[in-house]
Amino acid sequence: MRIMDEINRSEIIDTVFKDATEGIIVSDMEGRIRMANSSAARMLGHTDEELHELKIEDIVPSNVRGHHHNHRENYSKELYARPMGTGMDLFAERKDGTQFPVEISLSPVQIKGQKFVVAFIIDITVRKGIEVTVKEKQHELERVAAALITTNEGLEKKVSDRTKVLQEAIRELEKSKEELRLALEKEKDLNDLKSRFISMASHEFRTPLTTILSSASLISEYVETANNDKREKHISRIKSAVNNLNDILSDFLSLSKLEEGKVHTEFRKFDLPHLVKEIVSDLQLNVKSGQEIVYQHVGNAEVSLDIKLIKNILINLINNAVKFSPENKKILVSVQVNDLSVFIEIKDKGIGISKEDQKHLFERFFRAKNAFNIQGTGLGLHIVGSYVDLMNGSLELKSELEKGTTIKITFPQQH
Repeated sequence: MRIMDEINRSEIIDTVFKDATEGIIVSDMEGRIRMANSSAARMLGHTDEELHELKIEDIVPSNVRGHHHNHRENYSKELYARPMGTGMDLFAERKDGTQFPVEISLSPVQIKGQKFVVAFIIDITVRKGIEVTVKEKQHELERVAAALITTNEGLEKKVSDRTKVLQEAIRELEKSKEELRLALEKEKDLNDLKSRFISMASHEFRTPLTTILSSASLISEYVETANNDKREKHISRIKSAVNNLNDILSDFLSLSKLEEGKVHTEFRKFDLPHLVKEIVSDLQLNVKSGQEIVYQHVGNAEVSLDIKLIKNILINLINNAVKFSPENKKILVSVQVNDLSVFIEIKDKGIGISKEDQKHLFERFFRAKNAFNIQGTGLGLHIVGSYVDLMNGSLELKSELEKGTTIKITFPQQH
């Protein structure tokens, strides 16, 4: 307090006014500059004396100078402290005509009944430069960000395209892998088929041929009339062997026609019981001692199917039942017919088929393990299954070792 008492207040105010870094200009209500500090004179490029000869409009940029008079008069009607040109970019004009950005705040004062306006002026050239730089950097960042987005989108598209290519390559690889697997399986199946065919052929052809050869040799020895019975016996064996060979060749011919697509269905109406009785009558000649083929029919007599294929199916299945059943056993043939379907069942009490062999039973040249020494080509059931498919039928097989086999076939009536 003592220091403040010793110093003249007017000296303090004068010092602050002169040494302030902000430009300070005091003008009267007519806009004449009455006072200005050194910072204001330096900003505007004038001497202190020159400023005292100017009006406020003289330091306003020339392009807006014509309107400033109205702004000043409007302010004089309602004096209060406020920043000038809120929300606007303000500029001041130097003595040399150059302009620079400023911030101005106005404060009205009254001294001895006379009104004045104090303007505080700040040169914001550096700040504006920084703002411009910031905006430029911001714009640059926006451009970089946009470029990055574009690049990212491009990369994403490339990744997507390459992913698609990779997926397509994987699909092609999987396809090739599957094709290779199928080819290997097919080759394996062909090898198995070839092995089964060779095994079947070597057995099924050798046996009747050996029988024919041996019987023919023995016949030549029985030249005397007394040996007629023996000669007839061997002739009968030769005929049977030839018939066996004929059956084998018939199976091969049927298989060939099926695989070449030369078997076509010809549906027509016929008397099914009459056909079955004929087949059973013919096959009774092949039964073993004590065997009997029993036929049962229920329902309509007339059916609409392919008679040739039905005949082949019945002969094949009944022959198998006879061949794989022991003596003194019955083979049951049951048929049921209605307006919509035909049901055929062949049931025997024979050697049966193992669960393992049942999976392959309808394959070409397949012989069940317990039937390998019994005459057959391994084509019968394959042909039966193909004929059933050609007539849009379905086949069901149930079998148990040493207990017998039941085969059920269902055909839709072809109207």
